[in-house]
Parts: sequence; structure tokens; C-alpha cells
Amino acid sequence: MAIRTTPIFYALLLAAGILLFSPGFGWAQEGLISGSQDGAIEIEADNGIEWLRDLQQYRAYGNATAKRGTVTVIADTLVAYYREEDGRQVIFRLDAEGNVIIKSDGSEAFGDKAVYHLDKKVAVLVGKDLQVVTDRGTITAEESMEYWEEKRIIVARGNALAIQNERRLKAGVLTAFIEPGEEGQSSRVTRIDATSGVHISTPTDIVTGKEGVYNVPEEKATICGKVKITRGSNQLNGECAVVNMLTGRSTLQGKSAGDKVKGLILQTQ
Repeated sequence: MAIRTTPIFYALLLAAGILLFSPGFGWAQEGLISGSQDGAIEIEADNGIEWLRDLQQYRAYGNATAKRGTVTVIADTLVAYYREEDGRQVIFRLDAEGNVIIKSDGSEAFGDKAVYHLDKKVAVLVGKDLQVVTDRGTITAEESMEYWEEKRIIVARGNALAIQNERRLKAGVLTAFIEPGEEGQSSRVTRIDATSGVHISTPTDIVTGKEGVYNVPEEKATICGKVKITRGSNQLNGECAVVNMLTGRSTLQGKSAGDKVKGLILQTQ
């Protein structure tokens, strides 16, 4: 269940490209374009872009699109909030509202609204059908998906589910830890922490417990806390289990050396 992708929430970091408006920042027929050619941002909208000086906002309406490099944010409305500092407009928040799609290096995120708080360096995606889709799998959640820039983590909350092929990792909260890739390569998820109840399903086993850690490079998950492994009509109970997500094989363990594990094995004809 390897997951390797540029974190989709980096897309909201495009706001950094308009963090400081240069004197050359201006209007263009096709949209709003930053004055700097390095990391330039272009915003387009079918129904126009307006500058609300009294509210200190820029708003783009109707199939609004913001592009920077390989990142594209699409929404019904894009809103940039700024404050005045030393004669410059400093963006401190960027909102994408309505039918939000964020595309980056082959991955896509979907939601109803995305908010990036530049001061806190935290991005939040919310909506009814939250999901991040990559070439390696899909992550969904019911409450929210967060990206914490400085901690380099993505947090999926509310029946969070990571899916790849026939393998599923589900928990109340999934926290993915990200490492930057080498030059020319995408960032990658190296570990996923699962809390608030864990449920793993493979083609052969169902494993449940209180919490777990998925080592992505090794494709092994360690689940602990009243663990149950179910295979057909058979069930094993213990304190911890190691699940090979590649083979689907599960191994039950005690919390410490000498701890007993229990199993109910039904006879077959």
C-alpha cells in the first residue's frame, strides 16, 4: 500500500507566490498576474475579478483558476485576504469556495472548500466528499483534511480511509508524515499513524485495534490495543499484530515477551 506523491496541500502554498504584491502587480485581460516572473501566479475567472478595498480582499468568480508551476486550484470562487504592511499588501489567507479541485503532479484533491492560513502555515480542506486521489491510491475523510506545513504532515479526520487495490486502512484519524523527495522526485509519505479505532482489511484478513502505525516503505502495519484478527470463521485475539499489507499476512503478538495470545479455530470438513 505504498503511497508516493507530492502532498496535494502544497497546492495551497501557491498563496506564498502572492504573499508580497510587487508594485508591478496588476490586471490583465486573461486574469490577475503577479509582477514577478519567478513563481508567478495567474488567476483567471469566467465572471471577473474584483478588488474589494474596504474589505481588503481580492475575489475571482466563476470557474476561478489559480496556477503556479505544476499546481492548479479550481473553484467557483477564490478569495485572497490581505493586510497592509509597510506599504505592501500581505496575503494572510486564501480561500477556495465551491466545487474545489486541487491538482498537483498527477494527484487531485476534491472538496467543497479549502482554506490556507498563511500565518499558521496550515491548510484545511472540508466538504461532503473529501478525497485525495493519486496513482498509488485514494485517501478519504468525512470531517476534514489538514496540511501542516512546518510539521510536514497531512491529517485526515472522521472515518478516514486509505485505499489501494483490495487493501484498506481505516481509522478515526489518519496522520501521514511526509519526507521531501530527492531532486526531480516527488515527496513521499513514509509513515501513517492511525488512531481512534483502527480497521485493516486485506484479501484474507480483517484486523481491528485501538491504534496503529503503518510503515509505508516496508508496507507493514503494527496495530495494538485489544487486537482481533479475523480470517473467515477463525479469530485470534491479542495485544498487538503486525500486518504485511503487501502479502496480507498477519502475525499476532503479545504486548510483551511471555504474554499469551488466544485463538478460536473452527474445524472444517
